[in-house]
Amino acid sequence: MIHVGIAIAILMGSLLLGVSIPFAFGAGTIYMYTMLGGTFATTLPVGFNGINTMVLLAIPTFIMAGGFIEKGKVGDELVSVVEMLVGRFRGGLMLAVSYASAIFGAICGSAAATCSCIGSIMAPKLKMAGYSKGLSAALISSSAPLGLLIPPSSLMIMYAWVYGESVLACFLSTVIPGVCLATLLGVVGMILAQREGVQPLENWVPIYSAPGLKKTWHATPALLLPVIILGGIYGGVMTPTEAACVSTLYCIPVAIYIYRGMKWSDAPEILKETGTTTGVIMVMLFFVSMLSRYFIYEDLPGALVDMIYLFTTNKNVILLMMNVFMIIMGMLMDDGSALLLSTPILVPIAKEIGVSPIHFAAILGVNLGMGNVTPPCAPMLYLGARVVGTDASHSMKPTLLLILFAWLPTLLVVTYVPGFSLWLPNIFGF
Repeated sequence: MIHVGIAIAILMGSLLLGVSIPFAFGAGTIYMYTMLGGTFATTLPVGFNGINTMVLLAIPTFIMAGGFIEKGKVGDELVSVVEMLVGRFRGGLMLAVSYASAIFGAICGSAAATCSCIGSIMAPKLKMAGYSKGLSAALISSSAPLGLLIPPSSLMIMYAWVYGESVLACFLSTVIPGVCLATLLGVVGMILAQREGVQPLENWVPIYSAPGLKKTWHATPALLLPVIILGGIYGGVMTPTEAACVSTLYCIPVAIYIYRGMKWSDAPEILKETGTTTGVIMVMLFFVSMLSRYFIYEDLPGALVDMIYLFTTNKNVILLMMNVFMIIMGMLMDDGSALLLSTPILVPIAKEIGVSPIHFAAILGVNLGMGNVTPPCAPMLYLGARVVGTDASHSMKPTLLLILFAWLPTLLVVTYVPGFSLWLPNIFGF
């Protein structure tokens, strides 16, 4: 077990020193390979077999679709419709930010893309409406990780791949938590905005008015995108991989010919970004497959279960300890790395105490999403501040309030009320 501890220390130390994520996992794998006397004949096939799956094809295609959506002004249309629905309320733009982030995240599945796209659209609107920059940055940052929960989510695809679960079941487990969290973030944001004295939009256009119906009609192609993706997956018409391909093919004409937000000359840049991101993910997954196998050889999950049982056998206390661990992981590293490190270690422990892997998918998603905005690391917090054009210190207080009154209640309910995340999977027979 000492070799496992050293391997994890090498991995964590490399990440904290700024080593590229795939190479950090590779360093831990090479150490285990050297210390345990591995051979290429037994080690490399584990890595190649791990990434040789159709499920992972969904990741690059969703990344590509997200690129076309971000550059094609699809987000503008989504925001305009949400604004018409909630703009009449004091602080209603806070709901617009959270719901627009949820919808956009459901399409592209990326927290960073959601933060940069929705943030760049909403920041000027929020400023004109009298919202403080600190509150605006806080809500944009806190809403960005909704893309990790609202399907389709690259995070859930990787989780399903790591533990061999149904991708659809993992998607379904995060739907209700994601929608409830989006609502809570918007409501808490509204209350904070009202305390700042924000008034309803002066130029609000009702969605049922003639201009509102015209805007809605113009936004229909953008609104159909999540319907096609989610309807196709949940209706059994398409697998997640097929839905990803269809969404990409649908996004191209919508972005180029309908909304004219980009040109064909922008496509090579999107393909380059897709290839770069996919290459990083695949190399990382290659090393994770081998490192996870070594952890299993060393019976790391069993050793951790025995260690935990020395302190407590109470299921609720163990779940609390696991939540704290995952939040810390989310604070210290990106969500993909935290998931790939946490899943092989924590899922066997969760199963040991009677938590199903599908339920744990929702717990993990909320934890890692919250880690993205929890200081001191909080990558989304700093990205949101940069998008809005303010210092991160100005958004710290409202961010902590959003965590306390939106993220934490959602996490507690997801953790200790299994039906909250398992109701939809059970309806679909999982």
